[in-house]
Amino acid sequence: MTHIDANGGWMPLTMPQLDFWEEFSFHPDKPVSTVAHCLNIEGDVDGDALTKAISETIRESEVLSVRFRQEAQGGDPLQCFDASRTPVITHIDLRDSADPLAEAKTLMEADIHAKLDLRTDRLSAQSLFRIGEKRYLWYIRAHHIIVDGYGLTLIEQRCGQLYNHFRGRGEAGKPFHSFASFLAEEQAYSTSRRWEADRAFWTQYLDASGDLPVLYRGDEDYGAPGLHHHHELSASFCGKLRETAVAVEIGWPDLLVLFAGLYLYNILPRQPTGDREVLTIWLPFMSRWGSIGAYVPAMLVNILPFQLALDPQETLRAALARNAGILRKQRLHGRYRIEQMAEDKGVAKGSRFFFSPLVNVLPFNAPEFKGCRVTRHILASGPGDGFNLTFRGEDDGRRLTLYVDADPSMTGQDEFNRHKRDLPAFLDHCLSPDAMERPAGALWSRFAQVSR
Repeated sequence: MTHIDANGGWMPLTMPQLDFWEEFSFHPDKPVSTVAHCLNIEGDVDGDALTKAISETIRESEVLSVRFRQEAQGGDPLQCFDASRTPVITHIDLRDSADPLAEAKTLMEADIHAKLDLRTDRLSAQSLFRIGEKRYLWYIRAHHIIVDGYGLTLIEQRCGQLYNHFRGRGEAGKPFHSFASFLAEEQAYSTSRRWEADRAFWTQYLDASGDLPVLYRGDEDYGAPGLHHHHELSASFCGKLRETAVAVEIGWPDLLVLFAGLYLYNILPRQPTGDREVLTIWLPFMSRWGSIGAYVPAMLVNILPFQLALDPQETLRAALARNAGILRKQRLHGRYRIEQMAEDKGVAKGSRFFFSPLVNVLPFNAPEFKGCRVTRHILASGPGDGFNLTFRGEDDGRRLTLYVDADPSMTGQDEFNRHKRDLPAFLDHCLSPDAMERPAGALWSRFAQVSR
């Protein structure tokens, strides 16, 4: 067992980090797993306080200064925190530019698409663009091997807290937990009874799931352009979603996952298991709550396989309740890593599960900077497999936007156009007044009749 030095030094990579390291080993010349956010901050902005807050947040976020090494070919890589790799804020004043926003976007896009070598390069960049007298853009970019989307959100929220404190509007709050303390907690989990119980649950679940699709790393095509579309869901839809969630006693994010799953269930091939047909949907899971990782910027998100099944005779309300109960049970065991599940199933090195279709709901508010209007823009979130549905919005279910992404080798343009048209309409159909008491199996056929 690798020793974890809480005072510094070389540490092992986590299972998801090893997965990204393997991806890099197959595609060393492609920037395939970049994550990047941009915060638009405008209003009564104190530039000095903002710079100070970003600098302090960077210092607290240990993973932003990670350095990797691999001493022998094929040996396990290690990581440590190296002060020389700590991101330095790049200040770029574009106020004299003819189009400051466009120039800032061009610079950010160039950085996102630049090659990133995990062995030699700094793995995060931080830029502060000034594009107006009262308007700044804070650009945050990193490799997925060190941080996930929620990790970036933690960094943004911490920076907002520090900014407000430096302006005399609140306490400084607690710094992030150390990454080493999280690794130590994970190591303890891996030898615990909980780990054994989680493993038993997923072994049984996957044994009943049949064969799940596997992707060989060398077959990943990161150079091909994908199909992308986003659709802003109406305020009326968001309101009905929240009201329905209360009525059926299912959190609105899970309700949205299940509605999207029902759409996919009706358009994709299903697998017969016993007396039902099921569709495996891949669901990102936070895997942080109840853990030190809840307050550690890092790459911690897990992905869980969820088998959606319908009994044609049950009402939509009953189908939602049954499947929501399965979701809750899965999440009780959600700390068990998907990479470990793949190993348990005998998936060979150099391969992984094929995460498609995938449904992701990201209910995260933009951070608060007192006296300022702040909007978050997701510029890069890493590559996806096959067909992905992502919902982004506020934590109360307002201002939801649907993102549809597809691999053109699997989804043709005409089919993609149908999804762009049908998916928002189907989601709205699920919220029609009498939908809950109708048979779940008839939901799609009724939608098809109404939408003609």
